[in-house]
Amino acid sequence: MQRRTARKLTAGAIALTAALTLSACGSGFSGSGGSGASGRSGDAGKLTSSDKDLTVLIGSSGDAETAAVKSAASAWSKSSGTGVSVQAANNLDQQLAQGFASGKPADVFYVSTSSLAGYASNGSLLPYGDQLKDTGDFYPTLTRSFTVDDQLYCAPKDFSTLALFINTADWKAAGLTDADVPKTWDQLETVSEKLTQDGRVGLSTSPQIERLGAFMAQAGGGLTNADQTKATVDSAANVEALDYVKGLLDQGSMKFSSDLGESWGGDAFGKDKAAMTIEGNWLTGAMSSSYPDVEYEVVPLPEGPKGAGTLQFTNCWGIAKDSPNQKAALSFVEKMTSTDQQLAFAKAFGVMPSVESAASTWKQEYPQYAAFLDQADAAQGLPNASGTADVIADFDSKLGTLRSTDVKTLLEGVQKNMSAALKG
Repeated sequence: MQRRTARKLTAGAIALTAALTLSACGSGFSGSGGSGASGRSGDAGKLTSSDKDLTVLIGSSGDAETAAVKSAASAWSKSSGTGVSVQAANNLDQQLAQGFASGKPADVFYVSTSSLAGYASNGSLLPYGDQLKDTGDFYPTLTRSFTVDDQLYCAPKDFSTLALFINTADWKAAGLTDADVPKTWDQLETVSEKLTQDGRVGLSTSPQIERLGAFMAQAGGGLTNADQTKATVDSAANVEALDYVKGLLDQGSMKFSSDLGESWGGDAFGKDKAAMTIEGNWLTGAMSSSYPDVEYEVVPLPEGPKGAGTLQFTNCWGIAKDSPNQKAALSFVEKMTSTDQQLAFAKAFGVMPSVESAASTWKQEYPQYAAFLDQADAAQGLPNASGTADVIADFDSKLGTLRSTDVKTLLEGVQKNMSAALKG
Protein backbone atom coordinates (compact mmCIF):
# COMPACT_ATOMS: atom_id res chain seq x y z
CA MET A 1 0.00 0.00 0.00
CA GLN A 2 1.15 3.45 -0.71
CA ARG A 3 0.54 6.90 0.50
CA ARG A 4 -0.63 10.39 -0.39
CA THR A 5 2.32 12.34 1.04
CA ALA A 6 5.10 10.58 -0.84
CA ARG A 7 7.62 12.59 -2.85
CA LYS A 8 10.41 11.44 -5.12
CA LEU A 9 14.15 12.06 -5.21
CA THR A 10 14.24 14.98 -7.65
CA ALA A 11 12.80 18.45 -7.36
CA GLY A 12 10.18 17.94 -10.04
CA ALA A 13 9.03 14.60 -8.65
CA ILE A 14 6.40 15.37 -6.07
CA ALA A 15 5.77 12.15 -4.50
CA LEU A 16 3.98 9.27 -6.15
CA THR A 17 0.92 11.27 -5.26
CA ALA A 18 -1.70 9.59 -7.39
CA ALA A 19 -0.21 6.14 -7.01
CA LEU A 20 0.28 6.48 -3.27
CA THR A 21 -3.29 7.51 -2.48
CA LEU A 22 -5.25 5.01 -0.45
CA SER A 23 -8.03 4.24 -2.87
CA ALA A 24 -10.20 1.20 -2.31
CA CYS A 25 -9.04 -1.90 -4.11
CA GLY A 26 -11.19 -2.43 -7.17
CA SER A 27 -13.25 0.68 -6.48
CA GLY A 28 -15.27 1.60 -9.52
CA PHE A 29 -14.06 -1.40 -11.49
CA SER A 30 -16.79 -3.97 -10.94
CA GLY A 31 -18.16 -5.15 -14.23
CA SER A 32 -15.61 -3.19 -16.22
CA GLY A 33 -13.13 -4.34 -18.78
CA GLY A 34 -12.04 -7.67 -20.09
CA SER A 35 -14.16 -10.71 -20.51
CA GLY A 36 -14.67 -11.18 -16.81
CA ALA A 37 -12.08 -13.93 -16.76
CA SER A 38 -10.34 -14.48 -13.46
CA GLY A 39 -6.81 -14.16 -14.81
CA ARG A 40 -5.67 -17.64 -13.86
CA SER A 41 -2.61 -19.40 -15.18
CA GLY A 42 -2.65 -19.76 -18.92
CA ASP A 43 -4.41 -16.47 -19.69
CA ALA A 44 -1.12 -15.01 -20.90
CA GLY A 45 -0.10 -18.08 -22.88
CA LYS A 46 -0.92 -16.63 -26.30
CA LEU A 47 -0.32 -12.93 -26.71
CA THR A 48 -2.33 -10.83 -29.14
CA SER A 49 -0.47 -9.01 -31.88
CA SER A 50 -1.40 -6.25 -34.31
CA ASP A 51 0.07 -3.33 -36.22
CA LYS A 52 -1.64 -0.78 -34.00
CA ASP A 53 0.38 1.73 -31.98
CA LEU A 54 0.70 1.16 -28.27
CA THR A 55 -0.98 3.54 -25.83
CA VAL A 56 0.65 4.03 -22.43
CA LEU A 57 -1.03 5.74 -19.45
CA ILE A 58 1.12 6.75 -16.50
CA GLY A 59 0.47 8.34 -13.11
CA SER A 60 3.42 10.69 -13.38
CA SER A 61 5.10 12.32 -10.39
CA GLY A 62 5.96 15.38 -12.45
CA ASP A 63 7.42 16.75 -15.67
CA ALA A 64 10.73 14.94 -15.19
CA GLU A 65 9.10 11.53 -15.05
CA THR A 66 6.78 12.25 -17.98
CA ALA A 67 9.67 13.40 -20.15
CA ALA A 68 11.81 10.42 -19.19
CA VAL A 69 9.11 7.86 -19.98
CA LYS A 70 8.30 9.55 -23.28
CA SER A 71 11.98 9.56 -24.23
CA ALA A 72 12.37 5.89 -23.33
CA ALA A 73 9.19 5.02 -25.22
CA SER A 74 10.44 6.85 -28.31
CA ALA A 75 13.72 4.93 -28.22
CA TRP A 76 11.86 1.63 -27.86
CA SER A 77 9.57 2.58 -30.74
CA LYS A 78 12.50 3.23 -33.06
CA SER A 79 14.12 -0.11 -32.27
CA SER A 80 10.90 -2.15 -32.32
CA GLY A 81 9.16 -0.50 -35.25
CA THR A 82 5.96 -0.12 -33.22
CA GLY A 83 4.48 3.30 -32.65
CA VAL A 84 3.75 4.37 -29.08
CA SER A 85 2.09 7.30 -27.35
CA VAL A 86 2.49 8.13 -23.66
CA GLN A 87 -0.11 10.10 -21.70
CA ALA A 88 0.29 11.38 -18.15
CA ALA A 89 -3.05 10.86 -16.41
CA ASN A 90 -4.78 13.58 -14.41
CA ASN A 91 -6.55 10.88 -12.40
CA LEU A 92 -5.05 7.48 -13.15
CA ASP A 93 -7.66 5.25 -11.49
CA GLN A 94 -10.55 7.20 -13.00
CA GLN A 95 -9.10 7.20 -16.50
CA LEU A 96 -8.26 3.51 -16.31
CA ALA A 97 -11.77 2.69 -15.14
CA GLN A 98 -13.22 4.67 -18.04
CA GLY A 99 -11.00 2.85 -20.49
CA PHE A 100 -11.95 -0.56 -19.16
CA ALA A 101 -15.64 0.32 -19.12
CA SER A 102 -15.50 1.39 -22.77
CA GLY A 103 -13.59 -1.72 -23.80
CA LYS A 104 -10.72 0.46 -25.04
CA PRO A 105 -8.21 0.69 -22.21
CA ALA A 106 -4.63 1.83 -22.60
CA ASP A 107 -2.37 -1.05 -23.59
CA VAL A 108 0.13 -0.39 -20.79
CA PHE A 109 -0.35 1.55 -17.56
CA TYR A 110 0.87 2.02 -14.01
CA VAL A 111 -0.80 -0.14 -11.34
CA SER A 112 -0.47 0.50 -7.61
CA THR A 113 -0.52 -2.29 -5.06
CA SER A 114 -3.82 -0.98 -3.71
CA SER A 115 -5.46 -1.28 -7.15
CA LEU A 116 -4.03 -4.64 -8.14
CA ALA A 117 -6.58 -6.94 -6.55
CA GLY A 118 -9.56 -5.14 -8.07
CA TYR A 119 -8.09 -5.15 -11.57
CA ALA A 120 -7.01 -8.78 -11.28
CA SER A 121 -10.35 -10.05 -9.97
CA ASN A 122 -12.44 -8.55 -12.77
CA GLY A 123 -10.19 -9.67 -15.60
CA SER A 124 -8.88 -6.25 -16.57
CA LEU A 125 -5.22 -7.27 -16.31
CA LEU A 126 -3.18 -9.63 -18.44
CA PRO A 127 -1.25 -11.83 -15.97
CA TYR A 128 1.98 -11.81 -17.92
CA GLY A 129 4.50 -12.44 -15.15
CA ASP A 130 5.41 -15.92 -16.36
CA GLN A 131 6.28 -14.48 -19.78
CA LEU A 132 8.96 -12.11 -18.47
CA LYS A 133 12.50 -13.13 -19.35
CA ASP A 134 14.03 -12.72 -15.89
CA THR A 135 11.63 -12.35 -12.98
CA GLY A 136 14.42 -13.48 -10.66
CA ASP A 137 16.12 -10.10 -11.04
CA PHE A 138 13.26 -8.27 -9.32
CA TYR A 139 13.46 -7.96 -5.55
CA PRO A 140 11.34 -10.83 -4.14
CA THR A 141 9.46 -8.48 -1.83
CA LEU A 142 8.34 -6.51 -4.90
CA THR A 143 7.12 -9.48 -6.89
CA ARG A 144 5.12 -10.60 -3.86
CA SER A 145 3.37 -7.23 -3.91
CA PHE A 146 2.08 -7.92 -7.42
CA THR A 147 1.25 -11.58 -7.00
CA VAL A 148 -2.37 -12.71 -6.68
CA ASP A 149 -3.26 -16.36 -6.13
CA ASP A 150 0.38 -17.35 -6.67
CA GLN A 151 0.51 -15.61 -10.05
CA LEU A 152 2.71 -12.60 -10.84
CA TYR A 153 0.51 -10.15 -12.70
CA CYS A 154 2.91 -7.39 -13.64
CA ALA A 155 6.53 -6.24 -13.51
CA PRO A 156 7.52 -3.93 -10.62
CA LYS A 157 8.32 -0.50 -12.05
CA ASP A 158 10.52 0.85 -9.27
CA PHE A 159 10.20 1.24 -5.50
CA SER A 160 10.82 3.27 -2.38
CA THR A 161 11.61 2.40 1.24
CA LEU A 162 11.59 4.31 4.52
CA ALA A 163 14.74 5.51 6.28
CA LEU A 164 15.70 7.91 9.07
CA PHE A 165 16.47 11.53 8.12
CA ILE A 166 18.72 13.46 10.52
CA ASN A 167 19.23 17.25 10.53
CA THR A 168 23.01 17.40 10.88
CA ALA A 169 23.09 20.91 12.36
CA ASP A 170 20.64 19.91 15.10
CA TRP A 171 22.63 16.73 15.65
CA LYS A 172 25.87 18.61 16.26
CA ALA A 173 24.15 21.23 18.42
CA ALA A 174 22.93 18.43 20.71
CA GLY A 175 26.50 17.19 21.11
CA LEU A 176 25.90 14.03 19.10
CA THR A 177 28.47 12.38 16.83
CA ASP A 178 28.53 9.65 14.19
CA ALA A 179 28.90 7.15 17.01
CA ASP A 180 25.45 8.14 18.28
CA VAL A 181 23.54 7.30 15.09
CA PRO A 182 20.81 5.03 16.50
CA LYS A 183 21.02 1.35 15.71
CA THR A 184 18.36 0.18 18.18
CA TRP A 185 15.05 1.37 19.62
CA ASP A 186 16.75 2.26 22.91
CA GLN A 187 19.29 4.39 21.09
CA LEU A 188 16.55 6.08 19.04
CA GLU A 189 14.78 6.98 22.26
CA THR A 190 17.99 8.41 23.70
CA VAL A 191 18.87 10.63 20.75
CA SER A 192 15.25 11.74 20.34
CA GLU A 193 15.32 13.04 23.90
CA LYS A 194 18.65 14.83 23.38
CA LEU A 195 17.42 16.43 20.15
CA THR A 196 14.24 17.74 21.76
CA GLN A 197 15.31 21.29 22.52
CA ASP A 198 15.14 24.87 21.27
CA GLY A 199 11.48 24.55 20.35
CA ARG A 200 11.85 21.47 18.20
CA VAL A 201 11.01 17.83 18.81
CA GLY A 202 13.51 15.04 18.33
CA LEU A 203 11.42 12.86 16.02
CA SER A 204 8.30 13.40 13.94
CA THR A 205 6.40 11.47 11.31
CA SER A 206 2.88 11.39 10.00
CA PRO A 207 0.31 9.36 11.98
CA GLN A 208 -0.09 6.61 9.40
CA ILE A 209 0.49 2.89 9.35
CA GLU A 210 2.46 3.66 6.17
CA ARG A 211 5.12 5.08 8.50
CA LEU A 212 4.47 3.47 11.90
CA GLY A 213 4.23 0.06 10.27
CA ALA A 214 8.01 0.08 10.08
CA PHE A 215 8.11 -0.31 13.87
CA MET A 216 5.78 -3.30 13.54
CA ALA A 217 8.16 -4.88 11.03
CA GLN A 218 11.08 -4.28 13.40
CA ALA A 219 9.14 -6.02 16.18
CA GLY A 220 8.42 -9.01 13.96
CA GLY A 221 4.83 -8.02 13.23
CA GLY A 222 2.64 -6.99 10.33
CA LEU A 223 -1.01 -6.63 9.41
CA THR A 224 -1.41 -10.08 7.80
CA ASN A 225 0.50 -13.29 7.35
CA ALA A 226 2.73 -13.65 4.29
CA ASP A 227 0.05 -14.94 1.91
CA GLN A 228 -2.63 -12.55 3.19
CA THR A 229 -4.99 -15.28 4.28
CA LYS A 230 -5.06 -14.32 7.95
CA ALA A 231 -5.14 -11.01 9.79
CA THR A 232 -2.39 -10.55 12.38
CA VAL A 233 -3.10 -6.97 13.43
CA ASP A 234 -3.59 -7.65 17.15
CA SER A 235 -0.36 -9.65 17.55
CA ALA A 236 1.89 -9.14 20.55
CA ALA A 237 4.58 -7.81 18.20
CA ASN A 238 2.32 -5.04 16.89
CA VAL A 239 1.23 -4.13 20.43
CA GLU A 240 4.90 -3.86 21.43
CA ALA A 241 5.65 -1.65 18.41
CA LEU A 242 2.86 0.85 18.96
CA ASP A 243 3.45 0.87 22.71
CA TYR A 244 7.04 1.90 21.95
CA VAL A 245 5.83 4.74 19.71
CA LYS A 246 3.29 5.75 22.33
CA GLY A 247 6.09 5.89 24.88
CA LEU A 248 8.05 8.34 22.71
CA LEU A 249 4.92 10.45 22.31
CA ASP A 250 4.31 10.43 26.07
CA GLN A 251 7.90 11.55 26.73
CA GLY A 252 7.49 14.43 24.30
CA SER A 253 10.53 13.39 22.28
CA MET A 254 8.28 12.49 19.36
CA LYS A 255 5.27 14.29 17.92
CA PHE A 256 3.12 13.51 14.93
CA SER A 257 3.43 16.00 12.08
CA SER A 258 -0.25 16.87 12.48
CA ASP A 259 0.46 17.97 16.05
CA LEU A 260 3.15 20.29 14.67
CA GLY A 261 0.76 21.86 12.19
CA GLU A 262 2.17 19.97 9.18
CA SER A 263 0.54 17.45 6.87
CA TRP A 264 3.54 15.12 6.73
CA GLY A 265 6.89 14.51 8.35
CA GLY A 266 8.81 16.00 5.43
CA ASP A 267 7.56 19.52 6.10
CA ALA A 268 8.04 19.16 9.85
CA PHE A 269 11.63 18.14 9.16
CA GLY A 270 12.28 20.76 6.46
CA LYS A 271 10.96 23.58 8.66
CA ASP A 272 13.11 22.33 11.58
CA LYS A 273 10.13 21.59 13.76
CA ALA A 274 11.67 18.12 14.13
CA ALA A 275 15.34 17.11 14.09
CA MET A 276 14.56 13.66 12.65
CA THR A 277 11.82 12.10 10.58
CA ILE A 278 10.98 8.72 9.11
CA GLU A 279 10.26 9.11 5.41
CA GLY A 280 10.87 7.62 1.99
CA ASN A 281 13.39 8.58 -0.66
CA TRP A 282 10.84 10.98 -2.17
CA LEU A 283 11.69 13.41 0.65
CA THR A 284 15.13 14.07 -0.81
CA GLY A 285 13.54 15.74 -3.82
CA ALA A 286 11.28 17.84 -1.63
CA MET A 287 14.30 18.91 0.42
CA SER A 288 16.13 20.01 -2.74
CA SER A 289 13.19 22.02 -4.03
CA SER A 290 11.64 23.40 -0.84
CA TYR A 291 14.39 23.32 1.80
CA PRO A 292 17.69 23.55 -0.10
CA ASP A 293 19.59 25.09 2.82
CA VAL A 294 18.86 22.26 5.26
CA GLU A 295 21.75 19.84 5.60
CA TYR A 296 20.79 16.29 6.46
CA GLU A 297 21.93 12.69 6.48
CA VAL A 298 19.95 9.54 5.65
CA VAL A 299 20.61 6.41 7.71
CA PRO A 300 18.89 3.02 8.02
CA LEU A 301 16.02 2.75 10.45
CA PRO A 302 17.08 1.41 13.86
CA GLU A 303 16.53 -2.27 14.48
CA GLY A 304 13.78 -3.43 16.79
CA PRO A 305 13.40 -6.53 18.99
CA LYS A 306 13.34 -8.78 15.92
CA GLY A 307 15.93 -6.93 13.85
CA ALA A 308 15.82 -4.68 10.80
CA GLY A 309 12.55 -3.66 9.21
CA THR A 310 11.11 -1.02 6.92
CA LEU A 311 8.20 -0.55 4.53
CA GLN A 312 8.26 -0.49 0.75
CA PHE A 313 6.06 1.32 -1.77
CA THR A 314 5.88 0.34 -5.40
CA ASN A 315 3.96 0.35 -8.68
CA CYS A 316 4.03 -2.04 -11.60
CA TRP A 317 3.56 -1.93 -15.37
CA GLY A 318 0.12 -3.36 -16.08
CA ILE A 319 -0.93 -4.71 -19.47
CA ALA A 320 -4.61 -4.68 -20.44
CA LYS A 321 -6.31 -8.02 -21.02
CA ASP A 322 -8.14 -6.33 -23.90
CA SER A 323 -4.99 -4.97 -25.54
CA PRO A 324 -4.86 -5.91 -29.24
CA ASN A 325 -1.06 -5.88 -29.13
CA GLN A 326 0.00 -7.67 -25.97
CA LYS A 327 3.18 -8.94 -27.60
CA ALA A 328 4.46 -5.42 -28.22
CA ALA A 329 3.25 -4.35 -24.78
CA LEU A 330 5.34 -7.08 -23.15
CA SER A 331 8.37 -6.00 -25.18
CA PHE A 332 7.81 -2.42 -24.05
CA VAL A 333 7.58 -3.42 -20.38
CA GLU A 334 10.74 -5.50 -20.58
CA LYS A 335 12.59 -2.50 -21.97
CA MET A 336 11.21 -0.18 -19.28
CA THR A 337 12.30 -2.57 -16.52
CA SER A 338 15.72 -3.41 -17.95
CA THR A 339 18.74 -2.59 -15.82
CA ASP A 340 20.04 0.20 -18.05
CA GLN A 341 16.64 1.83 -18.46
CA GLN A 342 15.89 1.77 -14.75
CA LEU A 343 19.22 3.42 -14.02
CA ALA A 344 18.34 6.06 -16.60
CA PHE A 345 15.00 6.63 -14.89
CA ALA A 346 16.78 6.92 -11.54
CA LYS A 347 18.95 9.68 -12.94
CA ALA A 348 16.02 11.44 -14.58
CA PHE A 349 13.49 11.45 -11.75
CA GLY A 350 15.00 9.78 -8.74
CA VAL A 351 13.42 6.35 -8.38
CA MET A 352 15.13 3.23 -7.03
CA PRO A 353 15.41 0.40 -9.58
CA SER A 354 13.26 -2.67 -8.95
CA VAL A 355 15.95 -5.04 -10.24
CA GLU A 356 18.81 -6.24 -8.08
CA SER A 357 21.24 -6.08 -11.01
CA ALA A 358 21.09 -2.29 -10.82
CA ALA A 359 21.71 -2.04 -7.08
CA SER A 360 25.50 -1.78 -7.08
CA THR A 361 25.62 0.92 -9.75
CA TRP A 362 22.76 2.85 -8.13
CA LYS A 363 24.52 2.95 -4.76
CA GLN A 364 27.78 4.02 -6.38
CA GLU A 365 26.02 6.89 -8.11
CA TYR A 366 23.93 7.88 -5.07
CA PRO A 367 25.99 6.88 -2.01
CA GLN A 368 24.20 9.45 0.14
CA TYR A 369 20.96 7.50 -0.36
CA ALA A 370 22.35 3.99 0.00
CA ALA A 371 20.42 3.46 3.24
CA PHE A 372 17.18 3.18 1.27
CA LEU A 373 18.45 0.31 -0.85
CA ASP A 374 20.46 -1.35 1.91
CA GLN A 375 17.18 -2.08 3.69
CA ALA A 376 15.45 -3.65 0.68
CA ASP A 377 15.74 -7.20 1.99
CA ALA A 378 14.09 -6.18 5.26
CA ALA A 379 11.21 -4.33 3.59
CA GLN A 380 7.56 -5.25 3.93
CA GLY A 381 4.73 -4.26 1.66
CA LEU A 382 1.34 -3.45 3.17
CA PRO A 383 -1.57 -5.76 2.28
CA ASN A 384 -2.91 -5.49 -1.26
CA ALA A 385 -5.83 -7.93 -1.05
CA SER A 386 -9.23 -6.63 -2.08
CA GLY A 387 -10.86 -4.55 0.63
CA THR A 388 -7.76 -4.05 2.75
CA ALA A 389 -7.20 -0.48 1.53
CA ASP A 390 -10.38 0.66 3.27
CA VAL A 391 -9.27 -1.03 6.49
CA ILE A 392 -5.88 0.68 6.36
CA ALA A 393 -7.46 4.07 5.64
CA ASP A 394 -9.70 3.65 8.70
CA PHE A 395 -6.68 2.58 10.77
CA ASP A 396 -4.85 5.74 9.69
CA SER A 397 -7.78 7.89 10.77
CA LYS A 398 -7.41 6.56 14.32
CA LEU A 399 -3.63 6.73 14.72
CA GLY A 400 -3.55 10.49 15.27
CA THR A 401 -4.96 9.91 18.74
CA LEU A 402 -2.57 7.06 19.57
CA ARG A 403 -1.25 8.82 22.67
CA SER A 404 -4.70 8.78 24.31
CA THR A 405 -5.72 5.37 22.96
CA ASP A 406 -5.24 1.91 24.41
CA VAL A 407 -3.05 0.14 21.84
CA LYS A 408 -4.47 -3.33 22.35
CA THR A 409 -8.06 -2.10 22.04
CA LEU A 410 -7.20 -0.18 18.88
CA LEU A 411 -5.52 -3.18 17.26
CA GLU A 412 -8.34 -5.53 18.20
CA GLY A 413 -10.79 -3.31 16.35
CA VAL A 414 -8.62 -3.18 13.23
CA GLN A 415 -8.11 -6.95 13.51
CA LYS A 416 -11.86 -7.53 13.13
CA ASN A 417 -12.03 -5.27 10.09
CA MET A 418 -8.99 -6.82 8.45
CA SER A 419 -10.29 -10.35 9.06
CA ALA A 420 -13.60 -9.44 7.45
CA ALA A 421 -11.83 -7.90 4.44
CA LEU A 422 -9.66 -10.97 3.88
CA LYS A 423 -12.68 -13.26 3.98
CA GLY A 424 -14.28 -11.11 1.29
